[in-house]
Amino acid sequence: MAKFPGFIRKINLFSLNQGKILDLTLLGFSIVIGLLAAVGALVFRFLIELFQTLFWAEGATLVEQAANTPWWLILGIPTTGGLIAGPLITYLVPEARGPGVPEVIQAVTTRQSTIRHRVTLLKAAITGLLIGAGASVGREGPIVQIGSSVGSSLAQFFGLNPELRRLCLACGAAAGIAATFNAPIAGSMFAMEIILMNIEVSYISFIVISAITGSVFSRLFWGELPAFQVTPFVLDSHWELSAYLVLGLAAGLVSIAFVWLIFKIEDLFNLIPIPEWIKPGLGGLGLGGLALMLPQVLGVGYETVNLALSASLGLTLAIFLLAGKMLATSLCIGSGMSGGIFAPSLFLGGCLGTIVGFGATLFWPELPISPAFFALAGMGAVVSGTTLAPITAIVTIFELTLHYQIILPLMLACISATLVVRFLSGYSVYELKLIRKGVNIFRGHDIAILRNIFVKDVMRKDFEAVYSDTSLKPIVDMIQQTPFPHFVVLDKQKKLAGVLSLRDLRSALIHFEDLKDLVVAAELMTREVVTLLETDDLEKGLHLFEKHHMSMIPIIRPDNRVSGILSRDDLLKAYDQKVLKDRILSRNG
Repeated sequence: MAKFPGFIRKINLFSLNQGKILDLTLLGFSIVIGLLAAVGALVFRFLIELFQTLFWAEGATLVEQAANTPWWLILGIPTTGGLIAGPLITYLVPEARGPGVPEVIQAVTTRQSTIRHRVTLLKAAITGLLIGAGASVGREGPIVQIGSSVGSSLAQFFGLNPELRRLCLACGAAAGIAATFNAPIAGSMFAMEIILMNIEVSYISFIVISAITGSVFSRLFWGELPAFQVTPFVLDSHWELSAYLVLGLAAGLVSIAFVWLIFKIEDLFNLIPIPEWIKPGLGGLGLGGLALMLPQVLGVGYETVNLALSASLGLTLAIFLLAGKMLATSLCIGSGMSGGIFAPSLFLGGCLGTIVGFGATLFWPELPISPAFFALAGMGAVVSGTTLAPITAIVTIFELTLHYQIILPLMLACISATLVVRFLSGYSVYELKLIRKGVNIFRGHDIAILRNIFVKDVMRKDFEAVYSDTSLKPIVDMIQQTPFPHFVVLDKQKKLAGVLSLRDLRSALIHFEDLKDLVVAAELMTREVVTLLETDDLEKGLHLFEKHHMSMIPIIRPDNRVSGILSRDDLLKAYDQKVLKDRILSRNG
């Protein structure tokens, strides 16, 4: 028996050494992925500039180039770009269609973090072509997909298991965003809050290292300067925060309208009886027509964002650009082009912030308020509203400015925008894109895994029930002796009559002494009850819990007799156990 402790120490040392080797290996992978993702971002930016030079006349910005271009070319260039990209997307790489981020999330949740190798090059080439031709889309979403593809491809090449592929994919996404904005913290948060949604704490350090590597490498080519030229932020009075709250609420509404318009135009394009590969060209034609009146809607639009951040954007122009950019991006994404919505969200936020900022200067003329301050907060608020990732939005804007005074107004605007979208819509643009494809994400996983778990395997058979003619006093006595907050109410045939909760009892308890022997359960209970059958799966149960905000659902047989109850906590516990089991299997795979 004395030999066992030494043997156990050897086992522990072996496990410890294995853990150190794994950590060193992942450290190397995270650095290499960060470098490769930054190279991908660099090549992508080069392609955009190359195609822009080929398509447009000489000029410092795309707006100036369009000003020196004949009207028929303004119509023709985006159309040509769409017609070239359409067949490539349709026949070679369909996952390049749209923002790119939903496809990365879907790869994580349903394809064990596997992305086809061709995505890296084709996504960069196609989106570079489209943005160079003037498509009103962002480059951040494609860079996320490019970086994620780099991480996934490297993990596949070395035969890593699905759990480590997931980590490598997230490292690529973080490095891509960090390289784009010169913002490693924002890149890390984007990967964790949007791509993964949940992650083991031990893996966070590798994502951060990839983001730092990507950011450092990008600085070698683009310098230390941030992506935007920002006016130093000042908050003179806390009364100004009320204006930032208004900005956040308005940003939530703009985000909802923007996402709605994208999918509405996508539905309209789906109704047009022409081949799929032609539709991006048709979207480009619509964009060109809009650009004849508002050339600022062409391309990524960072020139206009910088105008807003320097308080050089007029009120009237900001109003027209807010509507114009929303329509332009919706035409591009809805027609099937490749490109992101992150940059358009920044554009919309800058315009909306400028509008609210002008209103604030009229309301507080004695304060040194600049519309540029609100433009900066508006950028974060609209990004927060469209992506439902407020932490990423806050960190991104803060990292671009490094002004601590922006934090309080920025947090207020971003959180209020998120709450508005959660309350009125409930989904981000990425979630809606996946739902329309039949993929429903919950806690970072496709809830389709619940389809193979049935209610009868999780429900509680020991539940509290009262009869419909039970008076108030014995009901209260039961409440004091049971941990359950709900009671199933049965009729004389022992069939389900309703559900009685503490909320239902609240008004009667105020006059308990007068009503304890007079009022019965049938007079207090909720009669319209949502139920499940024993043969239903937990996916249906989760949808019911999310829709009706209940904590318990009665389980009935076909004859309406109650066989048990399903609590929300028990369902989530079964879900977490399933996810944990799948994760362990993927590690061993």
